[in-house]
Amino acid sequence: MAEIIQKDGIWAFDGDALRLAPGRGRNVGALRRALGELLVPLGALAGISFEQGRRRGRLRVRLRDGADPLLLATGGRLTEPHDPYRLTVRPERYGVAEYFTDEVRDALLLARVPGTPVSGYLLPGPPLPLSVSAGGGTASFDGERVRLEWNWRTEDAKAAGGPRTVALADILGVEWQPPAGLENGHLRFRVAGAPAGGRARYDPYAVELWGFRRDPLTALVAAAVQARLPHPAATGVSGASGAPRTAARAARTAGEPEASGEPGATATAAEGDLDALLRRLRELGELRRAGVLTDEEFTTAKQAVLTRM
Repeated sequence: MAEIIQKDGIWAFDGDALRLAPGRGRNVGALRRALGELLVPLGALAGISFEQGRRRGRLRVRLRDGADPLLLATGGRLTEPHDPYRLTVRPERYGVAEYFTDEVRDALLLARVPGTPVSGYLLPGPPLPLSVSAGGGTASFDGERVRLEWNWRTEDAKAAGGPRTVALADILGVEWQPPAGLENGHLRFRVAGAPAGGRARYDPYAVELWGFRRDPLTALVAAAVQARLPHPAATGVSGASGAPRTAARAARTAGEPEASGEPGATATAAEGDLDALLRRLRELGELRRAGVLTDEEFTTAKQAVLTRM
């Protein structure tokens, strides 16, 4: 069991799954608190990293594309206070963070978990029913229907149309965009037969977000709906936007170099990968000498690295 305890959260790893629990620090946003403890199976992980800084460091977990409906619905737009897959680490715990990172990486290597996209959700969506009031209205979801109700901040013409109730079977997709700069955000549902796009201010199937404290909680509704829609792998689309997956994005997700017009781009990427694998072999040797890995575990891990080479 590897565990790291910080004000922003407690992360524990037992070899089969990661438990990510939010803490009580000031950097823990409303969304992380509402999500509570997340149980992430080893097979859903694509990698983990630890970045040191002079005043603080960060642990980051990367999931396989398509494993988590929350990440799909939000399109990777969660900011640090609300992202459950980041943990702030104080300098005095850097050693623990490095050990934690090595434990997860070794488990991924020994289990030969691929970094490729998955064809089904490996994490559940938030529990139901859900109702969040934020921005220009209230979004509710009971597992079968989404209901949107407006408040005094809603644009008059949209509010005059009254509340909207949409059956899950009629929802083609969901997207969540936080406010950025002078641009407002939104929680939008793409509905069969309804015009696509347009400004959220006038869209009867979108709640406009202005950057208020509760706005991030609307991502819970987005994730809950996303978890009950067909998985993108089954429809040939990726993420909340519904756009076709490009070869470049698929390559990034799988950890492979993107195609490039530069003649030496592929060769440079290959050399970088080879250096990383050679470093990994040296690390495995050190782990065996330190008694962390048995001879059998070392042989298995070494063979996995050699296969990738």
